[in-house]
Amino acid sequence: MSENKPESGPTVNPRVTWEGCSVLLDINDGDRLVFARLSAGSTLKIGNKTFSLQPLIGCPFGSLFQVESGKEKPYLSRFIPPTEENNVQDEGGCQLQEESRDNRAIIDNNQAQSLTGDDIDAMRREGATGNEIVEALIANSATFDKKTQFSQEKYRLKKQKKYAPRVLLRRPFSRSICEAYFKKYPARIGFLRVDALSLLLSMANVTANSDVLVLDMVGGLVIGAVAERLGGTGSVCNTYLGGKPYPMEIIRMFNFNNEICKRVLRCSVNDLCAVQNETSEQVSQHEDVCTMESQSDEKISLSVSTEEVHLSSKNGVSDLVPENELSTTGKTCKTPKAGEKAPKEAIQSWKENGFSSLIIAAPEQDAWSLVKDLLPLLTYSAPFAIYHQYLQPLATCMNNLQLEKMAIGLQLSEPWLREYQVLPSRTHPCMQMSGSGGYILSGTRAYSNTSQS
Repeated sequence: MSENKPESGPTVNPRVTWEGCSVLLDINDGDRLVFARLSAGSTLKIGNKTFSLQPLIGCPFGSLFQVESGKEKPYLSRFIPPTEENNVQDEGGCQLQEESRDNRAIIDNNQAQSLTGDDIDAMRREGATGNEIVEALIANSATFDKKTQFSQEKYRLKKQKKYAPRVLLRRPFSRSICEAYFKKYPARIGFLRVDALSLLLSMANVTANSDVLVLDMVGGLVIGAVAERLGGTGSVCNTYLGGKPYPMEIIRMFNFNNEICKRVLRCSVNDLCAVQNETSEQVSQHEDVCTMESQSDEKISLSVSTEEVHLSSKNGVSDLVPENELSTTGKTCKTPKAGEKAPKEAIQSWKENGFSSLIIAAPEQDAWSLVKDLLPLLTYSAPFAIYHQYLQPLATCMNNLQLEKMAIGLQLSEPWLREYQVLPSRTHPCMQMSGSGGYILSGTRAYSNTSQS
């Protein structure tokens, strides 16, 4: 009964932050996105001031914080928007059509505001909050009442972002991480947009208990998305060219537990292909032995067959499960980390059963040179999906797959995304949007006679 006992240690609520977890901080409604690891000494710089992130520990994801200017030093305080303000905005939205004011008589000569910078500094020294400073600016503006309601909301929001910035505590997962990197550092993730990432997972049929082969050259974003969807089931093989794995620093932001981290393994393409070639050579040798046995005497064939089977089974066990690794099951293992080297038991399972799907996100490599080596590692009828920033490499790969008859159901897709602003009487597409999210080549591995040779 001791095997069924839960692991010792405090249980972690994934909906609430804890010390040491990674968070995504959304400052002023998307104006700035920052990844941070919460600890007692971690800080965040907004403008020319630094704030401690300790108040964020133990708060649920989705909490909103606002900068408060205390008498000693500014700090982050939990902010809950009042419900009355939302009701007033909704009622105001219904009255927008009856408004007759406009901004034609307003002249921007920098003389409408009577509150000076020295006055604002004096209010801060006295301990005035950011909202009080905003209300004072509105009260001392000579043109605020003359503006339309649209202009008043823009003015209030502009001053609130300057004197009372707000920080939204977001949980880092596939969508939020992809959106943050695409907005800030798109080249690091190969310009992979969030809709392309979701389509990549769907085309590869990533589901629970799947064995997914991934070649990720976009910082570990795809590996993290696959591991997140598997949810601690199946396995993710992070493969790579050469002897050194690719950087996957993004996966550390997902806050994966030990069970999910144990499912993320790494193995080079050379090792996987060597295992595959070893399997084909053993099959061909076995067929040659059977042919020789059919042409020899019955007694000789029986002795040779018994000897060959004994040798092959002995060599197979020694190659796949060495004696020095059989005794490691009783040792105390360290806390697993995502991306550890795949054990020989896992490689043996992949060799016998094949991978259930393949995902390639390598914008810097030729797609066809990767597919012709990785596609034979899949089981038959397994789906695959390949992402690239440009169309031509995938078109060439698609043509070669058709000529070699290695896959069926080939489809070349371009995801398309348009974000809309939804506000009362102001619903329209956003003014700035990305032109392209890349291209995806998908298909299903097919059986052919050349695949056995």
